[in-house]
Amino acid sequence: MKRLFILVAVVLFVAGTVLAEEAVLIDFSKIAADIYVDPGNPEGTNDGDQAPNQNRQTMMDFSGVAGNSYTAEQKQVMRTSLAIANWDVVLASSSRTVTNQVHSFTAEAPSRAYGTVMGIRIHFPVEPFNSWARITPPFEIPAYDWDEVGDDGGVTRPDSPDRRQPSRFEDGYGVVKNVGTVKAVAVNAYGLNFPHSLSAIIIDSEGAERVIFMGYLRYDGWAELRWDNPGYVQEVRNRELRLYPLYPASTPFVKFGGFLIQRDGAQIGGDFIGYIKDVKIIYDKAVLDTDRDIDDEGLWQIIQTREDERKAFEVRRFGQNQVMRYLETQKRATETEFTPTAEQQ
Repeated sequence: MKRLFILVAVVLFVAGTVLAEEAVLIDFSKIAADIYVDPGNPEGTNDGDQAPNQNRQTMMDFSGVAGNSYTAEQKQVMRTSLAIANWDVVLASSSRTVTNQVHSFTAEAPSRAYGTVMGIRIHFPVEPFNSWARITPPFEIPAYDWDEVGDDGGVTRPDSPDRRQPSRFEDGYGVVKNVGTVKAVAVNAYGLNFPHSLSAIIIDSEGAERVIFMGYLRYDGWAELRWDNPGYVQEVRNRELRLYPLYPASTPFVKFGGFLIQRDGAQIGGDFIGYIKDVKIIYDKAVLDTDRDIDDEGLWQIIQTREDERKAFEVRRFGQNQVMRYLETQKRATETEFTPTAEQQ
């Protein structure tokens, strides 16, 4: 009986020590464009006169699965990053007219308080019906990626990456590891008195997507919109205590999936403008940080294999879309005026 009491006390103590971890899920000032990658030049860069258009830390190369039927120029456009201008704005199908889609996009916005932040423009319908828009990254953010990026934006995979070190997309680039229960989520957003609502999209290690309602943007200036998990149990004595195998099930993570802006049909339509600095979470650790004798993932690579399979699927999907976009730009008419006839000359 005494041993059982000691064991329960130890479990409660350990559970109490994993509370209240805070991390930045994504910081848009970190993914500002800082290198120039020329999509029409196989060498990747120019003479330095062009403004940056990609973010070096988050560069991804999807040309490895493109096959041999594509030219070097076509494979070149399969490189991209999480640079703010690359994010997609997807409108509801009922609102996806040419005009609305053309005038809905993201852009870097200079802020005196925070430097570079994400600027969002959405052109909602003016008619009185509900609508929404999702702001999503150009590709699903990988949770396990230790690739290295060169000055020209080229991506290479090291032979023996140290998987015990943070991966490329941690520390504010879209991924937080070792996440148990999420206690709270906060979004630092700039409001312009729009009556629209803002939700954050979080994806867990099982691929489940959760849309978290953060609040309305009916205010002026910067404010922190916060969501507190109503199912979070603060008192550890009231928690259901379980033991799980430490590997590979105990290495959960969350990744950022984007934003959802919703417009009520009774409210104003037309252009919406907003700005977002970052997304933060408060969470319980899944396991305590310990100095383990054996590197389980380094030996078995179970989690890495799962992530590589997900990444390969995303590579095929995104690479094909990029090639199709490139081919459309090649077929696009560039003339703005008709050639004058001989009489007009």
